[in-house]
Amino acid sequence: MRARDLAVEYETVSVDSDAMDAARLMAEHKLPGLLVLDERGEPKAILPASQMIKVLVPAYVVEDPALAAVVDEKHADRLCQALAGRRVGDCLSSKAAPPPIADPDDTALEVAALMAQVRSPLVAVAEKVKAGPGGREQGRTRLLGVITASHLLHELLGAAGALSTT
Repeated sequence: MRARDLAVEYETVSVDSDAMDAARLMAEHKLPGLLVLDERGEPKAILPASQMIKVLVPAYVVEDPALAAVVDEKHADRLCQALAGRRVGDCLSSKAAPPPIADPDDTALEVAALMAQVRSPLVAVAEKVKAGPGGREQGRTRLLGVITASHLLHELLGAAGALSTT
């Protein structure tokens, strides 16, 4: 099975998307993260749900988790206000690496190796766009879809006959 066969449509956001909307998207669809696209619509980064939670938690609590026990529920309920007026790009870690991108012809094992190597919950599947008239499109990528770790695991276990039929 090739990456193009494993790729599915997946929720994406742009670096300029509203951070609160992105958080809602993750929560409502129970997503491990979102694929963030740049201004040209190309994969830029992965915003893990854990990073979005980190944005919600005050820095002093991240530095000293014992302080979380002294914050009352009234203040804890206001955590989401940290996202107000922020863009997705503001929530990305300064150390955010480019997202792992698989070639459409990569095998399931190649995708699994890439995912394991970079410890990512998802891999974008994209192809290089051939040069259009005047070479304007050359070097760009076109997103075909995403492969999540859970989907890949399901496919690999199914192919091995290791999935329960109950």
